[in-house]
Amino acid sequence: MTDMEETSAARMARGRKEALLQKMRGIAPAEGRAGIAVGPAERPVPRFEDLPEYKQVRMQELASQLVGIANPFYRTHDVGAGAVTEIDGRNLINFASYDYLGTNRHPAVHARVAEALARYGVSASASRLVAGERPVHGILEERLAEFYGVEAAVVFVSGYLTNVTVIGTLLGPEDLVIHDELMHNSALAGIKLSGAARRFFRHNDMDHLEELLAGFTGKFRRILVIAEGVYSMDGDVADLPRLVELRRRYGFWLMVDEAHALGVLGKTGRGTHEYFGIDPNEVDIWMGTLSKTTSSCGGYVAGSAALATVLKGSSGGFIYSVGLAPALAAGATASLDLLAAEPERVARLGANGRLFRDLAKAEGLDTGLSEGHSVVPVLVGDSLRAVRLSNDLLEAGVNVLPIIHPAVPEGQARLRFFITSEHTEEQIRTAVRHTADILHALEKQNFGLASVDREQIAKLLSSM
Repeated sequence: MTDMEETSAARMARGRKEALLQKMRGIAPAEGRAGIAVGPAERPVPRFEDLPEYKQVRMQELASQLVGIANPFYRTHDVGAGAVTEIDGRNLINFASYDYLGTNRHPAVHARVAEALARYGVSASASRLVAGERPVHGILEERLAEFYGVEAAVVFVSGYLTNVTVIGTLLGPEDLVIHDELMHNSALAGIKLSGAARRFFRHNDMDHLEELLAGFTGKFRRILVIAEGVYSMDGDVADLPRLVELRRRYGFWLMVDEAHALGVLGKTGRGTHEYFGIDPNEVDIWMGTLSKTTSSCGGYVAGSAALATVLKGSSGGFIYSVGLAPALAAGATASLDLLAAEPERVARLGANGRLFRDLAKAEGLDTGLSEGHSVVPVLVGDSLRAVRLSNDLLEAGVNVLPIIHPAVPEGQARLRFFITSEHTEEQIRTAVRHTADILHALEKQNFGLASVDREQIAKLLSSM
């Protein structure tokens, strides 16, 4: 056989191999005039600039630029933020921190973090399944299970990941998830990943939930109902007694997201079940984050030992993710210990939340559905007005961030005030007074999106 023949044979072998790979991928080869496969026609690479999400963000930026408003997001804090913070050398009253019980800068928490850092290093350095397990992980899980009064808990490296991977692991295309319409985005992402059917019930409307359950029971393998203990955007509380009653009758799994309820609700801060006096075992899945009350990072699930076994053995977000940093696990445990030792922090937080809400209402501010716990929104309506209000408050010495479209529907923009146990009455009164004065002035000016030349923005976008 000649070199030319060997080359030709090798070429034919490669062609057959490629055809087989194409078939395995489900790609039919394009045929030329003589039955010879030809490559696909060239097509331009999609541009990220053409995505509607990009245009939405740019529209908001351009609208702000036209009226001379600075971007309020990604403000850089120069210190550990709590009830107060420092930005660009200015000391500010801070209402943009999840540090509900003031544990983030507590010396006892710092000491435990430093000890874990010195012993275990910065990172777990591997998935806990293979080489990342450290004693602090098990201690934190035991403490969380004890805190909720259930059999076991599992901690994850991210709060968002917790919802995504737990729902994605437990549910599939034969199942149904019914969630509150104001549910957090992480739960929606988990439902999408699972392939389960999805329906929502009107916010905290248990009669609507029951209507849905009556229509779907028996049509799916499993049904999961999800609610939040304290709703992160509105600050009201799930109707847990009615949810538990419906669970008994319709036989679904009940999942409650405690991100903004742990350390907030109940006399000792144990969350929604303590607030209502309900057996925690009436809820199948207690989910929460470690970044709020426990001033750490990550997420957790608490419930039965069987649930923990399934998640540790089957959930991709646990198996294929690095273990929670040991120092973060130790810090979260220390914060839980501080909460157990000083429950008066929960009482102070509750008093501050109610004071803020009541003062805001007295000033004519719309606090929406908030019950005066850890989250109190001030509804503004117009996204541009909310941004301007946030910036003007920063100038007045108060740091609070706007929530605008698409995080909330246009017309429901707001400032979201996170209340802590460490805020003083004077700080709360000052913040409410400034908010009312500035917002009422903006309303009198009719400042907002209606005052922006939308045609000019559209022209700018089209030229990009």
